[in-house]
Amino acid sequence: MKLPVRYLIVILTFFCTSVCYIERVGFSIGYTVAADGVGVNQSTKGTILSTFYYGYACSQVPGGWAAQRIGGRRVLLLSFLLWSLTCALIPLDPNRVMLLVVARLLVGVAQGFIFPSIHTVLAQWVPPHERSRSVSLTTSGMYLGAALGMLLLPTLVKFRGPQSVFLAEAALGASWSLLWFKYATDPKSTASGVGESVLPINKKMDSHNKKVLSAKIPWVKILTSLPVWAIVVNNFTFHYALYVLMNWLPTYFELGLKLSLQDMGSSKMMPYLNMFLFSNIGGVVADYLITRRILSVTKTRKFLNTVGFLVASLALVVIPSFRTSGGAVFCSSVALGFLALGRAGFAVNHMDVAPRYAGIVMGVSNTAGTLAGIVGVDLTGKLLEAAKAANSDLSSPESWRTVFLIPGFLCIFSSFVFLLFSTGERIFD
Repeated sequence: MKLPVRYLIVILTFFCTSVCYIERVGFSIGYTVAADGVGVNQSTKGTILSTFYYGYACSQVPGGWAAQRIGGRRVLLLSFLLWSLTCALIPLDPNRVMLLVVARLLVGVAQGFIFPSIHTVLAQWVPPHERSRSVSLTTSGMYLGAALGMLLLPTLVKFRGPQSVFLAEAALGASWSLLWFKYATDPKSTASGVGESVLPINKKMDSHNKKVLSAKIPWVKILTSLPVWAIVVNNFTFHYALYVLMNWLPTYFELGLKLSLQDMGSSKMMPYLNMFLFSNIGGVVADYLITRRILSVTKTRKFLNTVGFLVASLALVVIPSFRTSGGAVFCSSVALGFLALGRAGFAVNHMDVAPRYAGIVMGVSNTAGTLAGIVGVDLTGKLLEAAKAANSDLSSPESWRTVFLIPGFLCIFSSFVFLLFSTGERIFD
């Protein structure tokens, strides 16, 4: 059987996000080992780990604009080639701070173009009734990539050294780029929110596509829309929790619980594997509720977002109370799993409210998510350094309590914002 092109596009974007998150987890693992080996303090580690997000924040909105103007397929390929080349050429040496800062900024800028481009591509290819599960599958690649990174890369670092992570990531990036270049195409018609399937080419539709690409972007309407801000607030909270856990879980296991990542086996990948599973469950449930007319699009988004964020909040708050690897892995798995479930609420909502400008709205909201990475990752380093100065012991649960309380309370706040202001209706023509 011949695979429909839109399915192939979704599969390739799934692998795209997987490779991106292997890179992000890989850097945090490799850099943590290298930095601890030369005695870098926690505050400096937080600064270096957060540098990526400065570059990532700068390119979100430009990424949406570029994808809108020249096509998400081309922008996606160029961004992948740029960060892969950077990983291949830059040494992972914690003593060369400025070089690492420049490298992480470059990788951040390059990867900042990826998600706005993906949303532009999916908005063009995926019809509305397949939207939730398609976006959920694509974004679940992030979590599978993070899980694989946590499982495999500590062993690679142990036997081949931190630099081997960069080389492996560059090879993966180059391999995906070749697949995308060979198989990805632009649609001959559009599925951008008005209910069309992918139709054979005709002059009318071809003219419509050109009109979409050249349409004036309603910046003021986007930036003053309460439903868009509901997405923005939830994106900020989701990424604050995700990036804090992604960048600091290795340190929490090593210093907070006195565990070796190498000795933890496959359990350390469970939080991200849970995200992968729950993200896809959320997408399937959302499409089922919508297509069977059990709930409206608006109620479906609000229901899944609220359940996901409130359960995640409880799990985040209680993480420091569990002093075993099993307890910490269980709580972080529940937290990240239900956050991923919530993506079937706020994350798919970009294409509900603005299918034609999905990349632009994604760029705006992901800028907020990236700022969360800058704030959360850096702030966590400062909180731990302050706790260390006060208690002289990062193995104390009190040293970590504030770290997890902050994203827990943010989850409660943002879920109420989404309940009040979000909609599943199209608000941009």
